[in-house]
This record gives sequence, C-alpha cells and structure tokens, in this order.
Amino acid sequence: MKMVITTPTGHVGSRVVPLLLQAGVRPTLLARDPARLPAAVRERVDVVRCDQGDGDAVVRATAGADALFWVNPPTDAEDPVEGYARMGAHAARAVRENGIARTVFLSSGGAELRSGAGEIDGLGRTEEMLDAIGAHVLHLRCGFFHTNLLFEVETLRTEGVLRTTLPLDHAMPWVDPRDIGDVVAARLLSTDWTGRQTQGVHGPADLTYTEVARILTEVLGRPVRAEHVGDDEVRERLRAAGLGEKQIEGVVGMSVWMREGHPVEDPRSVLTTTPTTLASWAWEHLRPLLAASA
Repeated sequence: MKMVITTPTGHVGSRVVPLLLQAGVRPTLLARDPARLPAAVRERVDVVRCDQGDGDAVVRATAGADALFWVNPPTDAEDPVEGYARMGAHAARAVRENGIARTVFLSSGGAELRSGAGEIDGLGRTEEMLDAIGAHVLHLRCGFFHTNLLFEVETLRTEGVLRTTLPLDHAMPWVDPRDIGDVVAARLLSTDWTGRQTQGVHGPADLTYTEVARILTEVLGRPVRAEHVGDDEVRERLRAAGLGEKQIEGVVGMSVWMREGHPVEDPRSVLTTTPTTLASWAWEHLRPLLAASA
C-alpha cells in the first residue's frame, strides 16, 4: 500500500514517519526541502520535492497513492482562510484525480462550525472539499498543541508570563503533537474504516491558563503566571509584527471562537484522549530551552 505523507518534518509528521517505518511501510514523503529530513530517514523512504501550494505538483506526487496524510501548511496569504482553503483544494483534487481511497486530514476543533473560528474556517472549508469527493476521509479535530508554548520561550525567560485573550479559568484540551502522530499512523495502517469520519485528539486533560502556569512553574523551577490581555492589545502586537488585517483577524477570531464555548462535536472519550501530559512534554522540550537561555 502506497502511503503519502505531507509536512514530514513538522511536529506531527515527524512522528508519523518513523511509526510507519517501524510497521514495515516505505512511505512517500512530500517535502519542500528534503534536506531537512534526517539522513537515516531518507534512506528508507521515497521523497518527492513538492510545494503543496502547486496543485499540479501535488497531483503528480500523489499518483498511485492508496492513503494520504494531508496537512494544510502555513501560508503567507493575505487572507489565511483563503490560503488554507487553496491548499485544501489541492488535496481534494489529488484525491479525486488519483482515486486515493483513504485520507487522514489534520483539522482542528472549531472546523465543524465552518464559519466564525478565525483562520480555522479554512480547515472547515478543506473538510467540505474532501467530503464532497465521496472517498473515505477522517478529519482529526485536534486540541491546542503543547508546542505552541515554544513561541513563548523568550517571554517566559524574561518575564515569567503567559499572555492569553482567554479567560484564565477557561479550560480547553491541550495535546502533544506526537500523540496526534500516533493516531494518524494507526488510522493510516488500518483499512477497516470507511466513509466520512471525525475524531477528536484532546490530550489527557482540559487545562486553564492558570493551571498551565502552575504546571510550568513546577516543571521549570521558576515562577510563571498567566495574564489576560484584550483582543485590541493582541491586534496591536500583531500589526507591529507586520501582519495584515485579515491575518490579524484570523488569529483573534480563533480566540473569540474558544471564548464562546461552542459545544464540542467530538467530546472527550477513550477515542479522543491521548496520554502525554503537559508536564512531561514541558520537562522534555521546554525546560532545556529555558535552561540554555538562562
């Protein structure tokens, strides 16, 4: 069975690839820069240099595929929703023209709304395009990545602060991307599922930012506090960083969706709960970074 993996050096894809190798599969990897792949991996996979923003290239690279793991990569599009939707259209075209039987799509909680979740709306549009083909497709509705904290290293080091537009007592699922990779690999390797399915990937617990700050204080051995900031302050910071207005609203819109507390389509269950705690992830990944910058 030919399996095609996109974004193989990302937080999720870099976990999927070795699991498939260990299962005896020689996957085909689509990569903009194959040199970023570890040499030991390149020897055991088929690599196609491919920009997912090039629809023709995606179709060529996925010819003969039986299964596809698709991630909409970040784009520099002025409108992030349109950027994600354009990437999704390339995936849908490849599935349709190449008759790919099964697709696992890295989506997000909030995509089920189709509108009103900021840039996540682009993932919702991708879901719709993949659904319209009628092939077997699984949409993984993932929680908030532990790895998003890597963007906060400097602020944690200099100020000991985690800033958020969410209420500090607002709980949401936090998940290690490696655990998402486990789910992806398991579903790619299984041929028993059919039709259109969704599955949440929620990590082991829902956490508030107050709880996250407490966990980081214990793990990092330095005080960390959570601080609420307003949407307008976030807008000003993003504007100062050079983002356009639609890009800014794409980010702020995600926070608005989370604050509004819409019912979750894929609630926490044995199928959606994954094992890696924020504390164990932070000890392995965040603590060394802060120690190195001390």
